Amino acid sequence: MTDYIIESCNKDNIKTIVDGINEYNLSKVSALAKIWTRLEFVIKDENGTEIGGVLAGIGYWNGLEIKILWVKETHRKKGIGTKLLEYTENIAKEKGAYISMIDTFDFRAEDFYLKNGYNSIGEIKDFPKGHRRIYFSKTLHE
Repeated sequence: MTDYIIESCNKDNIKTIVDGINEYNLSKVSALAKIWTRLEFVIKDENGTEIGGVLAGIGYWNGLEIKILWVKETHRKKGIGTKLLEYTENIAKEKGAYISMIDTFDFRAEDFYLKNGYNSIGEIKDFPKGHRRIYFSKTLHE
């Protein structure tokens, strides 16, 4: 029997892991894009204060992956989130994305994504305790 050691990653280990999964994935399905295209935007008010932002990107299969979309609580329900989302989706479409993906929680933005044309494709019940984590997707049309 072989003994194995598990230890914390350093930057070289992380690169090996990412390169390994990418090599495997691309051996099964060819890439449509060569690199991760970052789509990261901030929105500011008339005073230059940051009131929201989005951290997203397009992967090698031309899917828009939204990691974080945030609007300052005092500025919610004013269309700012929709403006950020639409802006990001439009840039993604220009760059060849045809689908968008995001996850959120029932206490955050479930209704927001439904209102903006996203479909719930799955959820984890009771995570965090007493809540749901919800996964959404949306086909981006030209």
